[in-house]
Amino acid sequence: MSLNRDQLAQVVARQGRVARVVVASCAGSTPREPGAAMLVWAGGQIGTIGGGALEYAAAERARAALTTGDRLDRVSLGPDIGQCCGGAVTLVTEVWDRARLDGVGDVLARPMPGHDGAEMPLKVANRLWAARNGTRPAAVEVVQGWLIEPVAPARRVVWIWGAGHVGRAIVDILRPLPDLHLVWLDTAADRFPPIPDGVEQRIAADLAAEAGHAPPQAEHLILTYSHALDLDLCHRLLQHGFGRCGLIGSATKWARFRSRLSALGHGAHSIARIDCPIGDPGLGKHPQAIAIGVALAFLHKHETTVSRQEQAG
Repeated sequence: MSLNRDQLAQVVARQGRVARVVVASCAGSTPREPGAAMLVWAGGQIGTIGGGALEYAAAERARAALTTGDRLDRVSLGPDIGQCCGGAVTLVTEVWDRARLDGVGDVLARPMPGHDGAEMPLKVANRLWAARNGTRPAAVEVVQGWLIEPVAPARRVVWIWGAGHVGRAIVDILRPLPDLHLVWLDTAADRFPPIPDGVEQRIAADLAAEAGHAPPQAEHLILTYSHALDLDLCHRLLQHGFGRCGLIGSATKWARFRSRLSALGHGAHSIARIDCPIGDPGLGKHPQAIAIGVALAFLHKHETTVSRQEQAG
């Protein structure tokens, strides 16, 4: 796992200062792995380090750290908090603001809170050199009292077109997933609920024109209030290019769209890259059921991609 720069920057921009709790190391059976992290501020949090009582206590300490500063905690899950996992975790809590974020490169190495001596150990310097020249990928690890983390933007950028019931349900379910950058779009501010931390909002009267600003490999979910707008978005995204595209709708809607997109000059192979309907029809048409199906498809795609990368490696 890596430090999600995009998500951290969005939350810092909205909250000013946030505490980030990261699992620096673990031993034995533990709820999460090194690199699992959560962001905590006075009125909320995002992400999870797992463990119920472990996370609750860590979140309380993190809110206190917004006043008192960075801290290091070693927790034995059984003796300390009565959990039956039997393992132990080292948690690093750091307070982040805009200035601290500006100084972050592609790999973040720093002494853990309370560690004596600010001079970087040679072993840490060698880890950074190897990561930057590509001979050894950076990983979350503790080396001689220093914590090393790879830093990366979100690996998957998802544009969600429409802030209706289904759009809201999808944002609620996708938002906590790691390594996602969610961009949520609609035609007017009053179409949105309060925007959750970690989600980028875009408002445009000419919504379809925004398709030209999407990164070429972005993934899209089209679920606006208008079939005409849905069709225009499909047309423009087929022209612009995308990593993946899903459209809410019935088999009848999709048959009509295929015909109209064909008349607009798109080939059958290109049109077939759009998934319609999205989610799992077997789960039903309730907005949350659609959202669960969409999230499941996202997770399956991620696991398939990771598996292929591991096989190739």
